[in-house]
Amino acid sequence: MLLPSKKDLKTALDVFAVFQWSFSALLITTTVIAVNLYLVVFTPYWPVTVFILTWLAFDWKTPQRGGRRFTCVRHWRLWKHYSDYFPLKLLKTHDICPSRNYILVCHPHGLFAHGWFGHFATEASGFSKIFPGITPYILTLGAFFWMPFLREYIMSTGACSVSRSSFDFLLTHKGTGNMVIVVTGGLAECRYSLPGSSTLVLKNRSGFVRVALQHGVPLIPAYAFGETDLYDQHIFTPGGFVNRFQKWFQSMVHIYPCAFYGRGFTKNSWGLLPYSRPVTTIVGEPLPMPKIENPSQEIVAKYHTLYIDALRKLFDQHKTKFGISETQELEII
Repeated sequence: MLLPSKKDLKTALDVFAVFQWSFSALLITTTVIAVNLYLVVFTPYWPVTVFILTWLAFDWKTPQRGGRRFTCVRHWRLWKHYSDYFPLKLLKTHDICPSRNYILVCHPHGLFAHGWFGHFATEASGFSKIFPGITPYILTLGAFFWMPFLREYIMSTGACSVSRSSFDFLLTHKGTGNMVIVVTGGLAECRYSLPGSSTLVLKNRSGFVRVALQHGVPLIPAYAFGETDLYDQHIFTPGGFVNRFQKWFQSMVHIYPCAFYGRGFTKNSWGLLPYSRPVTTIVGEPLPMPKIENPSQEIVAKYHTLYIDALRKLFDQHKTKFGISETQELEII
């Protein structure tokens, strides 16, 4: 009998690491619902479900108050396999002083923001060594914190709910050296996540600038080169039935249903896992922001423009290193 080589075992662990995170929300949600339905309908152990729901209600605001991080989870060996799968690489252009707080804005979202998670929710890329004295808090959809056990898993990595109360708490109640990390494009950018694309949904998204001004914290632009290359999408005929359904669905729930695909469990197979392609996130220079308690729309627009200029500069300085044409520019919509 032929035993798998160390390389084969390493590859299998890399694939499993990506699979378990990519589909953890679906797997945990399905399991929790099925088990609790079984307990309530078919067993006398319904008080277990009552206890879980009571705890959920009691703990409801924790994702808006710094979450519940476990450093040991961020250092899991599993995340190293996750990072090696692509691989992921995190680079900085400037040192970050831990005597202040920051808002780091990462672009683009891609389909699943794999780079954002791997770099800032785990230590697989060496965040603590690259940014000593800085504590990262990734902000994500509040819906992820509605499901018992799933919320614990997500919070253990340092994730919090993306809400105004989360921003205010992390920037005022946790001392200094905190880095709040958001992906402003969000799910709206999924439809533009195509190989080679550099389209960002940012023109009308200025809430993060207002928050930065109100707290007087610097904004840090970051760009993940390669994030949009991890999946392919099937683009349906504009105006066709499927395309009209996609737009209708987006208008109803604010999520654009993409027909995406990648690879399977083996390298040359078809499936829903991301392609094994490198993602390098470049963290730019902090953009100082004055503290203005109630900034006018004109002030917000001014600093929003300054932020976009800084992001364009970061993109232009590094794009050719990652196979992007010198003439290609960021498209801000």
